[in-house]
Amino acid sequence: MRPFLYALFLSFLAQALVQCGHTVEDPNQLFSIKVVPKKTTYVLGDTLTYELITKTQRKATAVSWVFDGVSVDEQPQALADTKLGKHTVTAIITTPDGSVKVSDQVLIVAAAPPKLYTYKILERYTHDIKAYTQGLEFYQDTLYEGTGQYGSSSLRQLDLKRGKVLQQNTLDNQYFGEGITILNNKIYQLTWRSNTGLVYDLASFELIDQFQYDQSRQGWGLCNDGDYLYKSDGTEKIWRLDPVTYKELDYIEVYTDKLVIDQINELEWVNGKIYANIYQKDAVAIVDPKTGAVEGVINLKGLQKEVTQHAALDVLNGIAYDGSFEILYITGKNWDVLFKVQVIEKQ
Repeated sequence: MRPFLYALFLSFLAQALVQCGHTVEDPNQLFSIKVVPKKTTYVLGDTLTYELITKTQRKATAVSWVFDGVSVDEQPQALADTKLGKHTVTAIITTPDGSVKVSDQVLIVAAAPPKLYTYKILERYTHDIKAYTQGLEFYQDTLYEGTGQYGSSSLRQLDLKRGKVLQQNTLDNQYFGEGITILNNKIYQLTWRSNTGLVYDLASFELIDQFQYDQSRQGWGLCNDGDYLYKSDGTEKIWRLDPVTYKELDYIEVYTDKLVIDQINELEWVNGKIYANIYQKDAVAIVDPKTGAVEGVINLKGLQKEVTQHAALDVLNGIAYDGSFEILYITGKNWDVLFKVQVIEKQ
């Protein structure tokens, strides 16, 4: 059909629809939502009231409110037991001409600024300078490590004191190894862009299962709380997974009181909190696993300067916890030293 005739046809069709009473209207031209109080960000403990603003002569005969898909039974709505991040408020509006929906977003951030921590080096251990560390975890006083890079990714059991590899499984060349965690006599290891998680028998290192990622973007960091797995994907999200079905159950978004923290990388579970390495930053965020609030930040600046400087040297990445109070084990990609550090709150 020629462009002129096609345009004429569309014009005729639009006029016909209007004459037949079938005008397609944008609900956002009819109504909008007003959130009271009006603020850029909100915190847990705030109470919100939602008002419907009418932009035309169209009248609303009834309005029901929904917050992230859940009906709001009472107003004002108290923000309690709510995860941080962006949330959607929807008004379902009944009019004489039918039902329409309009939505708006509210951003919830941490209520308080994070505590700040520094560190003190207690001990230094030899670490394989060719190990592109992606995951680090203690299990029953033994240290395990996952390394990356295509063609050289591995899963390792280490002798911390001697800096030796006791057991190793080399990944197929198609995989870029990422974070690891150990639960129920299994080692779980992520891969980066292959959308695949690998599961090994703890004792033999034999590959016993694989799983595909669901909604998460990629595989980055991994830890567990004894019941569930927690997985980062390079964004501000940390996903909670069932360790048997591998289903992604839900996620948190990581926020301070001022900003979102993205590129969450290596993870470690420490005393009920998630310690999250921020990619390309000499910092570890202490995250509430229920809300995503950053409760503390450990500044590890200067640690990389303590290792041998060479062309393949890369960023800090590797957090392990052996249960000792205020103690972490830290290394990085192609670092020849693994550090035992004491975490100290800044005064």
